[in-house]
Amino acid sequence: MPTIVDFKTIPELFYELSMKTKGQNKTAYAYKPGPDEEYKEIKWERFVKDVHALAAYMMDAGLKKGDRFSILSENRYEWALVDFAGQIIGGINVSLYATLPPEQCEYIINDSGSKLFFVSTGIQLKKAVEIKGNTKSVKQIIAFDSPPNKKLLETKNVHLMETVLEEGRQMYQKYADKIQAALKEVTPDDLSTLIYTSGTTGKPKGVMLTNANLVSNVKAAHEVIEIGPEDRALSFLPLCHAFERVGGYYAMLAGGAEIYYAESVDTVSKNLTEAHPTVVVSVPRLFEKMYNIVLKNVQAGSAVKKGLFNWGIGVGKKSVTNSNPFLNLQKKIADKLIFDKLKERTGGRVRIFVSGGAALPGEIGTFFQAAGLKITEGYGLTETSPVMTVNPWGAERYGTVGHVIPGVTVGIQRVEDSKIIAKLSGEDYPSKLSSDEGEILCKGPNIMMGYYNKKKETEEVIDKDGWFHTGDIGRFVDGYLQITDRLKHMIVNAGGKNIYPGPIEDMVKTSMYVDQAVVVGEGQQFMSALIVPDFEAVRGYCKQNGINPGTDENIRQSQDVRKLFENELKVLNKKLASHEKIRQFRLLLEPFTVENGILTPTLKVKRKVLEAEYKDLIESIYADKD
Repeated sequence: MPTIVDFKTIPELFYELSMKTKGQNKTAYAYKPGPDEEYKEIKWERFVKDVHALAAYMMDAGLKKGDRFSILSENRYEWALVDFAGQIIGGINVSLYATLPPEQCEYIINDSGSKLFFVSTGIQLKKAVEIKGNTKSVKQIIAFDSPPNKKLLETKNVHLMETVLEEGRQMYQKYADKIQAALKEVTPDDLSTLIYTSGTTGKPKGVMLTNANLVSNVKAAHEVIEIGPEDRALSFLPLCHAFERVGGYYAMLAGGAEIYYAESVDTVSKNLTEAHPTVVVSVPRLFEKMYNIVLKNVQAGSAVKKGLFNWGIGVGKKSVTNSNPFLNLQKKIADKLIFDKLKERTGGRVRIFVSGGAALPGEIGTFFQAAGLKITEGYGLTETSPVMTVNPWGAERYGTVGHVIPGVTVGIQRVEDSKIIAKLSGEDYPSKLSSDEGEILCKGPNIMMGYYNKKKETEEVIDKDGWFHTGDIGRFVDGYLQITDRLKHMIVNAGGKNIYPGPIEDMVKTSMYVDQAVVVGEGQQFMSALIVPDFEAVRGYCKQNGINPGTDENIRQSQDVRKLFENELKVLNKKLASHEKIRQFRLLLEPFTVENGILTPTLKVKRKVLEAEYKDLIESIYADKD
């Protein structure tokens, strides 16, 4: 489905949408003023006026084409406001994850040379003020909210957004013609944003994405996923990340959809029922949690309830590929008795989930499909703007990441001899190409300009032929791309066997008793797993089996619970090759989080950090060898 307006740059997207929506009283965004309050809508007319006012202020503050401005904020209306205001005058958006500590914020501000620094809450303003003396390029700090600590506002060159917007409105007429001229001067080859990769190791790198990079990806997405003016998206993945930036933001606006902001990642379940979205862009973690909640409820039920659930899943799976009056009637009954309750938890209007950022376990994708809630999985990296492949609507194949998108070519390069053994472009379908495994390469208009101020690192990932090396391992299966794992995550055991932990971890996480899991075993005789239990599910198991669960620590040390996990792994191990089987495990009390440094802001495990944190525990596994 084409975008509702044509555009070649992100500033042009804003301008064309402002013209298209004029006089229509159409909602652009919505937010919740407070936890117990209803969503408040913001119309396009107000958004356009606010963008123009802020653009005038930013121009008056000295921001010009090519200058960088930074945003340290959660997803909210002001984020979009700053983004478009800065870009229509030629500025380059530098986004920071709200979870970053001050020292990492300082590094990104200095590396990018940002002139204006926008922050959201009092917590973020405190970080900005703390590092201000070490960030020589920053001329002003602008806070969205008035902080509890009013002394922060006494810091030199710190301003409130409310005041800034009022000043901008007063000076807009002075800058109106200059703003329009600046908007027209932005070209497709100009930088739109620097997205700093969170990175599982080392300093973050600023990925340089041009207007052409982003626009090509937005338009390609619209060719494979239908987004229209009747749609509503719930935004909760960080807008600093390319997946949400393109999939949950620019692509939504380009289709005429309205964007509702979740209060936080922790309130998504509640906000789904309040916002009633039709499109939800997420990482697999949300679907894993929903799946496990359903399994827990079934497990706690009677034998009849369990039997009914299994019958409904079977009917749902059959109905995906078959249709007859009797099956259709069974599906209606299954919906009424089982699946409608799940749909209600998603707000009752979702017609498509989009998953990305990590591999979606095939079992979970199949479950949601059977329930009538399709998940369309995509794949890509920040450096590819980000989408490379998408599972085709109506022809999804879970366990793969779909077909190559229009305009893009994906290749498979054999690791041993660097020979490209297969490639497909978005125009090659239908295709039944299958290939051996190798590193996934990409070429097309979506490939980044490079890493900011890092020529050597850029040359390491973009070869002389223009191929971007993803570092991911995969293969084509009947024209669908299947991801095996990250090249750098590959484990080599003591016997020299190459083992990719990702698919094994995904399999372990399908157990209702597992919240998180990481596979280890570099240089060892066998694989092991560090498992964070789903303590609520385990408590349910204990009560059903007459076991006194006690505290989480008691659960962790319980021999009965250990036996439960041994049995769960025994079932999973039947699906694995001998060298992949998990022979040992340890249960952990503390989950892997962004706050404790084990997860990146996009919820990927920092394996080196984890292995350092649990070094003694891992060593104890292989010392015991029982």
